[in-house]
Amino acid sequence: MHTRSKRLVSLLLAFPLSACLLVGCGDHPSDRDGRAHPQSLRAQEARARQVAAAWKGSTAADSWRQGYFPMSDVLHEPDSGWHSAADQHAYETRNFVLRGDLPTAEPAQGKVTWGHGDSLDRPLLGAEQAYQSFALNRSEGPRLTVTGAKLGTATIATSRGTATVPAWLFTLQGYAAPLTRVAVTPSKLPAPAPIGQVRQGAAGGLRGVQLAEPATEERFVTVRATHGSCDDGPVVKALETNEDVVLYASTAGVKSGPCSNRMTEKSVKVRLRNPLADRVLLDALTGRPVPYGTLNSGSPSWT
Repeated sequence: MHTRSKRLVSLLLAFPLSACLLVGCGDHPSDRDGRAHPQSLRAQEARARQVAAAWKGSTAADSWRQGYFPMSDVLHEPDSGWHSAADQHAYETRNFVLRGDLPTAEPAQGKVTWGHGDSLDRPLLGAEQAYQSFALNRSEGPRLTVTGAKLGTATIATSRGTATVPAWLFTLQGYAAPLTRVAVTPSKLPAPAPIGQVRQGAAGGLRGVQLAEPATEERFVTVRATHGSCDDGPVVKALETNEDVVLYASTAGVKSGPCSNRMTEKSVKVRLRNPLADRVLLDALTGRPVPYGTLNSGSPSWT
């Protein structure tokens, strides 16, 4: 599994650093052998059942199934890949410069089309809006130069399966293949949600999750979850019903010794008893559908 360390604010810790030095840090009671306490697991599962019950037959569930919600990146690098490490660095740091004109006239609406034949009309981002959404850095150093754009199509994983959508194809200096930015805007999340969010660490030590990869494997989903420096890592379980799959994440074990305020993000692959199919994937912590993205940034599903 791939692990990335990120600094989070110390408020995310259950205890101050001084307390960690004495007893170790954990979000919920656990045995010293690394297993979660049965009482904590019961609390987590109880919350997952509450979320599943709230979504069953709800208006929000119907809205989710009828909308367009991306479940993979909306920005796609050129099919040819990057020519150099410098270009890849510029892309990863979103360091772009515009040297050309972008289209100013474009259709206001575009059609999302799924493979099973369903379609949905959604508003489109203009070329300038689409450019501004990824050109977030204009610093010195390696940069990618955009020289123009035209409207085309792309495929993207969504909450309803793979769809063909309108996309802006940006011409990059030195590249034959374009940089692709999905142009169609996502549907609004169902509001209000059928059930509210609980505080992180409550309900037996619950933590939030986000999809690390598009949910294309029928019996597996890969999510990102965080854990601290004084536990044995994240644990993600699934409560399955006929209508949805509720993921409940926590941490296992408590380690004694010094603890820092550093949180670590880890990818966890969760096996399902039955294929995900068109069931809604929910997060027990938030009470909402699990978005695609990183835990510390806005999800392209919901922005």
